[in-house]
Amino acid sequence: MTKLKSRGKAAAMIIEMRTYTTKPGCRERFLKVFREKTIAAHVEIGMKLLGPFLSVEHPDTFFSMRGFPDLASREPMKARFYEGELWKSELENVLMPMLEKYEGVVVEDVDGLIRW
Repeated sequence: MTKLKSRGKAAAMIIEMRTYTTKPGCRERFLKVFREKTIAAHVEIGMKLLGPFLSVEHPDTFFSMRGFPDLASREPMKARFYEGELWKSELENVLMPMLEKYEGVVVEDVDGLIRW
């Protein structure tokens, strides 16, 4: 993985820009669980979350952004979520079958443009 630099400023926040495509007709059910369970769990761990943003062109697609204080904290914070009881005992079995695919791009917010 390429090491990200902060261009002489305080460490820039790391953002995952995520695209989710649900199986046809599943977006609303997926988002209900996402809003009711996932967002709070991310916040509890210390991650920031913006979204969901619904695609107006594709009825089964939505976007979100997940923020981390820095690159070093990203993997441990993700591990706390995905290895945690909520994901393992509930969310994984509910959400994953509704997904067609998901993609993420990791970017560095060097100019501090994201306002959480």
